[in-house]
Amino acid sequence: MNKGTVKFFNDSKGYGFIIDNESSKEYFVHANGLIDEIQKDDEVTFELEEGRKGLNAVNVKRV
Repeated sequence: MNKGTVKFFNDSKGYGFIIDNESSKEYFVHANGLIDEIQKDDEVTFELEEGRKGLNAVNVKRV
């Protein structure tokens, strides 16, 4: 399980980005990958899954 911070999330468009706390890499997150509702600056845990354009954050939960 990875830990990170929500950089940006647009509720109306249903996507955003999470920055991994360890690697500082940025991962795309879609509303379908959320367990909890998230917003900017939330601390979250997440898993990574291969998507069409690279790794996506899935099973995203607030800490």
